[in-house]
Amino acid sequence: MKKSWIEKRDCEKSFKIKTIDKKFADIPKGSKMLIASPPIIDEYVKSIFYGEFVEPVKMRDDLAKEYQADKTCPVTTGIFLRIISEASYEEYDTGIHIDAITPFWRMVNPNSKLAGKLACGIDFIAERQMQENIVL
Repeated sequence: MKKSWIEKRDCEKSFKIKTIDKKFADIPKGSKMLIASPPIIDEYVKSIFYGEFVEPVKMRDDLAKEYQADKTCPVTTGIFLRIISEASYEEYDTGIHIDAITPFWRMVNPNSKLAGKLACGIDFIAERQMQENIVL
């Protein structure tokens, strides 16, 4: 049976730090790259204050610093951000109050590719941002 988004978010995966042997995205060869996990990304997004917006690149830098790496993997970060966004909306869809879910709209730009893929739709993200006076 296929895992739910919530099960994917609440996995037991730990982070990894790899020294990369060639340039990858914005990460130079020889850098220590953090591969986070859905629970790490979820915890970070939960820490974003009401009315604030944090770009994923800032989260990547913050997490790299916290885990003593040079950079955080952009690919897995995007995947994990989708997982926590879908899991949060899945919870909301089952009746959990909006204040009790991870506020992914504080990190997902409604104009991003990710926003267009999410089950909640772009309007949900834009509406939540408008309610919190988040201006991008």
